[in-house]
This record gives sequence, structure tokens and C-alpha cells, in this order.
Amino acid sequence: MSKHTVEVMVGKVGIGGINPVRIQSMTNTLTADVEATVEQIIELHEAGSEIVRFTVKDEDDAQAVPHIRKRLVEKGCDVPIVGDFHYNGHLLLTKYPDCAQSLDKFRINPGNVGSGEHHDQNFVTFIEQAIKYDKPIRIGVNAGSKDESIFERLLQENAAKPSSEQKTSQQLVVDTMVVSALESVKMAERIGLPHNKIVLSVKVSKAPEMIAANRQLSALTDLPLHLGVTEAGMGIKGAVASTAGLSVLLAEGIGDTIRTSLTPSPGSSRTEEVIICQQVLQFLGMRHSLPTVTSCPGCGRTNSSVFQEIAKEITDYLLQQTPVWKKKGYRGFEMMVVAVMGCIVNGPGESKDANIGLCLPGTGENSVSPVYADGKKIAMLSGSSRIADFKQMIEEYVESHYRV
Repeated sequence: MSKHTVEVMVGKVGIGGINPVRIQSMTNTLTADVEATVEQIIELHEAGSEIVRFTVKDEDDAQAVPHIRKRLVEKGCDVPIVGDFHYNGHLLLTKYPDCAQSLDKFRINPGNVGSGEHHDQNFVTFIEQAIKYDKPIRIGVNAGSKDESIFERLLQENAAKPSSEQKTSQQLVVDTMVVSALESVKMAERIGLPHNKIVLSVKVSKAPEMIAANRQLSALTDLPLHLGVTEAGMGIKGAVASTAGLSVLLAEGIGDTIRTSLTPSPGSSRTEEVIICQQVLQFLGMRHSLPTVTSCPGCGRTNSSVFQEIAKEITDYLLQQTPVWKKKGYRGFEMMVVAVMGCIVNGPGESKDANIGLCLPGTGENSVSPVYADGKKIAMLSGSSRIADFKQMIEEYVESHYRV
């Protein structure tokens, strides 16, 4: 929950106000490929994305949007969908009213709506469509597509100051994004868009600048903020970059909805970006989306191969079972801690502190593995069925503790 923001409703999902920090994601399918886009939206939603965005870049995409909505309804998926517009959103929303009506929110980048007089007129047309169809918008400013007219204005103002007071180019980029966002809000409200129909974002690929921009923006507005380190990168780098930016702000009470802009590895699932968001919120103690696995890093005391295989298999098992348990109506299992420890040094203690935990014997130790539940030893496992037996014990624990 953010410190002081108003609530904006996106479909049936509230952002800001007293709502929890919401998780968002974005498809990477061709929007005009209705079935592929619908399939990925459902996959992202089932993984935990509460709002899903997709690009609407041309007429083919705009014409596909009503069909995407129809197929989602047919499949029983009510996740709010957001259209991401750049350059021609004012034209597409005007020409294709069914597209505008089918979306739950519009995203506009004020740096990509034209220049000079065209900028203002295109922006006005876009906002008028949001008002006409009673849709909220996100004014999303990116460093890579900032409003150059504002940047030039701030450059000139900066150059006129004494050298001791002048800001760096990086600081001016941050200021440009904040000014662009706030001036866009004022213009949208002058046109007639209600205050509680606007979400803001200022995204940069560098965490320090992203943090600075959002701190500044948070102090100047009560509108909900969407956070993210844009173009975060792949794999570990992308996860760490996103976590570095998000965690600082969220710990300060800044931010109402988040996304990790992760470059997916070839062949990997788009849901990776959702899982990272879940883990960030979980380890900050803000939201719990899935059980937590406590596992040690391993050392010379552990049989590394066996320990790593069990830790990975239990982690994957909990990810797999989370949507299954949700569909069964179980409640509270997201708070569950499962330990998979590698040897007897910290293993018994961590396993006792967990809801349920397996303590491996380590290298050269007794091959029997004790299992603890709620601080008490309940079994001793060994042999080739050890993993399967432990999974079954987790399943029984969930059913007995979290079944409503």
C-alpha cells in the first residue's frame, strides 16, 4: 500500500488507496494474433498478474482487441486488459470505438504523441476518447522517449544558473520525466479527465535515476505510481536490476503497482517477470503469493548434487501447486515456509522454524533425513522415494492446515 495515493479503478481492480501493491505484466505476442495473445494473457493472469497490457500499434491490432476481450470472456478470464499506445493512439481510438470500449485502461507516452501543435492536439484527442468511454489512463514517461521540448527548456534554464547550482545531464533527465508527467496531468484534467482516472509512471533503465524520479514525483502528487526499471535485461541481471529499483521505493511506501521489464531467455515463459514481482513483494513482507522455500547455499558438508536437485524440485513443485491449491479454495498457504536444508549444522533449527522442513544428512553423515512440521519431528526419510515422500507430506500439510 502506498503512502497517500488516490484509488484508480482498472476494471474491477483497484490501484492505490488502501489496495495492496498490484502486479502487472505485458504480453510479447503479436496482438493481431488473437489466440496467441489470449493464451499468454491467461498464462500471465494465472501466474499472478492482476493487470495485463499489450501493444496496440496499428489498425490490425486495434481491430483484434474486441476479439481478444470476447475470447477472454468465453474462457472465464476477467483480468483487466490495457492498451499500450504510441504515436497513433489518438487515431486508433477514434477510428475503432470497439477497441476503446473493450479495453480497461489506456497507456499514453507524452513523448510519443507528436511535436509542437500536433503534440497538444493529439494528446487532447486521446484524452477525449478516455473521457468518452470512461476509461482510466496511465501517463507513462520513459527516459528513452522523453519529451525533448521539455528537456531543452530545462537545459536552457540550467545553463542560466551559476555553475555551482547547475545539475548534471542525468539529473535533468529525471527532472524532464517528472515535469512531463505532471504537465500531462494538468492538461488531461483541463480537458475534463477526472483526477481519479490517472496513474503515473516514470521509467528509466538505471535504478538510481528511476528511484530519484519516483521519489520526486511521489512528493508532488497523490496519484498512484506504477514502478519499474525499464529495459531491465535478461536473467539474473534483469532480476537484480528490477529488485534494486523496486525494493528501495516500496520499502519507503512509494509505489502502487509494479512490473519487471525482463528480457525473456529464448524459450522461457513470460511469467518469469510475474514471479520476480511476487518475490519482491513477498520478501519485503508486503504480499504473499506463493510458499517460501528456505534452502542453504551448500558447502563442503553437503552432497551438492543431491541437495541441489531436491531444493530445485521442491521449489518447482510449490510453484506448480500454487494455482492448484488456489483453485481448491485453500487459504493462507501462501504464508507457508518450506525448508530444504543440506546438513545438520543449521538444518534442524531452520527446519523446526519452518512450517515443514526436510533436513538432509550432508556428506558422510547418516543417510536418513528427518522431517519437521510445526517444530516437531514427524518422519525420517531415506532412499529413492525421499523426494516423492516429502512432496506427499507437504500436500497433506497444506490440506490439513489451509483447507477452508
